[in-house]
Amino acid sequence: MNDRLTMERIWTRLVMRRRSWWLPLLIVMSVGVGSMLYVGSRTYQDAPPIPDFVTASGERVLAHDEIVRGQIVFQKYALMDYGSFFGDGAARGTDFTAEALREGVLAAIRHYAAGAPAQSAEHDAAVARVQREYRQNRWDAASNQVVLSEGQVQAHRALVHHYQEMFAGRGPQAFHPAGYISDATELRDLAGFFFWGAWVCAAERPGADYSYTHNWPYDELAGNRPSPPVLYWSVAAALGLILALGVVLYLYGRYGQASGWNAGNGTGKALPATSGAVDAYEPTPLQRISYRFFAAAMVLFVLQIVAGILTVHDFLGLTRVLGVETAEFLPITITRGWHLQLALLWITACWIGASLFLLSTIHRAALPGQLAMARLMFWLVILLVAGMLAGVWLGPMKRLGESWNLLGNQGWEFVELGKLWQVVLLAVFALWATLIGQTVLRVRHEGDAWMLPKWLFYAVLAISLLFLSAFVAKPTTNFVIADFWRWAVIHMWAEAFFEVFTTVLLAYVMYLTGFVSHAAASRVVYLATLLFLGSGLLGISHNFYWNAKPVATLAVGGIFSTLQVVPLVLLTLEAWAFRSTQRRAQTAGGFAQADAFLFLLGVNFWNFLGAGVFGFIINLPIVNYYEHGTYLTVNHGHSALMGVYGNLALAAILFCSRYLIAAEQWPTRLIRRAFWSINGGLALMVVLDLFPVGVDQLRVVLEHGLAAARAQAYVQGELFQTLTWARIAGGALFVLGGVLPLAWFVLSRTTRLKAAVLKAAVEVPDGPRAAAPVASLD
Repeated sequence: MNDRLTMERIWTRLVMRRRSWWLPLLIVMSVGVGSMLYVGSRTYQDAPPIPDFVTASGERVLAHDEIVRGQIVFQKYALMDYGSFFGDGAARGTDFTAEALREGVLAAIRHYAAGAPAQSAEHDAAVARVQREYRQNRWDAASNQVVLSEGQVQAHRALVHHYQEMFAGRGPQAFHPAGYISDATELRDLAGFFFWGAWVCAAERPGADYSYTHNWPYDELAGNRPSPPVLYWSVAAALGLILALGVVLYLYGRYGQASGWNAGNGTGKALPATSGAVDAYEPTPLQRISYRFFAAAMVLFVLQIVAGILTVHDFLGLTRVLGVETAEFLPITITRGWHLQLALLWITACWIGASLFLLSTIHRAALPGQLAMARLMFWLVILLVAGMLAGVWLGPMKRLGESWNLLGNQGWEFVELGKLWQVVLLAVFALWATLIGQTVLRVRHEGDAWMLPKWLFYAVLAISLLFLSAFVAKPTTNFVIADFWRWAVIHMWAEAFFEVFTTVLLAYVMYLTGFVSHAAASRVVYLATLLFLGSGLLGISHNFYWNAKPVATLAVGGIFSTLQVVPLVLLTLEAWAFRSTQRRAQTAGGFAQADAFLFLLGVNFWNFLGAGVFGFIINLPIVNYYEHGTYLTVNHGHSALMGVYGNLALAAILFCSRYLIAAEQWPTRLIRRAFWSINGGLALMVVLDLFPVGVDQLRVVLEHGLAAARAQAYVQGELFQTLTWARIAGGALFVLGGVLPLAWFVLSRTTRLKAAVLKAAVEVPDGPRAAAPVASLD
């Protein structure tokens, strides 16, 4: 009985009493940020060296500067959008580290075996010797030199020849188009960079009995097998997940009704999102400007799909059109870079547009300068897109000279933007945060620090500040260190503060439609923030398992990335409450936001399947060890990004547009067909191609190693090609039934918006303004 009373007091103080929220948030942020600072500092201290490789007689085989120049070649030609390095990158080509390790080991074995048959004692002795030499780390810190064995010298020579043949369009790993990289010095430097990557994967970390990459990639021939930490931290992660789920599900069962979407319902007031109220709504000038971002987002969405179609055509070898070889001027390194950047930019445009719309529900009259800032932000987005499209093409096509990093393609997957265009994006974020901050400052005395407008500001400010991570690394920065900052940009957004932002956006929608009180909505945001930041800030470490980070990343990433399933399970449980709100609205009759809510239900589905199920099955270290670099990661990425963020972005467009477009201009049947086409098409792509290919690639890894699973023999094989063709069925439904009709609808309404006025606020359950405080927030 006393234990129950104690739990009640803790719950009341830390969850129900808003003035105490700062303490749990401070603890979560302190632990998360402190841990990431620790991992970051260890990354710098424990990063593998970039040495000079020499023979036993001291003759230089490969210089430090050659390796650094090879990394620059890798980035300048955007090869991370063709293949991968340490498993990170694209899946069209090989994983260059796994391939360099395998090709180098084979060359060394051939050297020592001297033509002996494969099953002979001499050959077995050669294999054992090569494994031993590759495992031995002969790096001397004082001279920054590594002494190579005879076999490793032969391996380096073989790799130089291998990559000269590959980029000349010859051999089993031929790159298309031939001659993409033709400079002999660049090819030698590139081979040196890949040789260094293979050395990092095989040489034992000083003071340990496993390599810098924890013996990744799996390759029996090279002697690479999972290290003991990979196994026991996987067990610890599984136990931690079971324990955390038990605790959180108990708390949900005990207190869910008081803190979830159902909390605060039953006010007895009419829903404000009835057809009559929405049709009578008169938008503000700022809200009309928000529609520009929605229209731009749909154009970018269509362009993203076009870039994706061109990319898949390269997989199938369909690059010749009317006798013209399109790969000569649109190689996959460019089309895939466009595909990724356009995905991020169209979703970001939706977030900005939705934020602008919501500002007028906080303070209806635009503050001085806000309309001008919103217009400036829009044109900066247009400049950013134009610069990105040009730069991602001009850089790898060698049209920018030494300015490739500033104006072109930086060569980092998901962070392709040239530095100048990153500055423009940072300016967009700064304006975004300023616009929201101005409005929040105007209503700062209304309510406490946890009102929804203030949560919105906190999230956007954090997104803006974290983007500064993109400016730390340079082309010459050690790849292992630079990749830390790349992931800081990507997953601090995706798995931390972007999750918080989307939760705030969803809570705002639920509040404006009258389904929850302001107190309940902000409490949901608070709890979601604790869960997302508690698991996401530390869970980022699962991206560091195999790219030569210290063993602490296995511990932190294994446990906390697995715990990222917990908030997704809770979201699935809340989906039932979410569904009941829609049914309640339909029962009440005349609910005007049913179309937007349909896409929100899609968010719930893909949160569970794409982010939850598909994410969990690849996050345990021992599973990730084998699947990293396969289509299982691609499957998770597609279903989570489009399924969750894509559906939520489209829901935001529809929610705001319903207030901006007259009822007679609203095509409900078209929108609902688009919903089922987009989500059905995505499901077909997952079921027909991404997931089964990923499972089969995992089989090949287990049987033959990662190099075999990523070889062109596999990519051009019957199974991969057949399933890629099958994917077209889902893609056709996605595009023809969903994206194009939805884009036509949004773009065709740009000249048919309601006129802007400054009178009459949105009617909501708790008062005339969406941000107005309720009578009691505790």
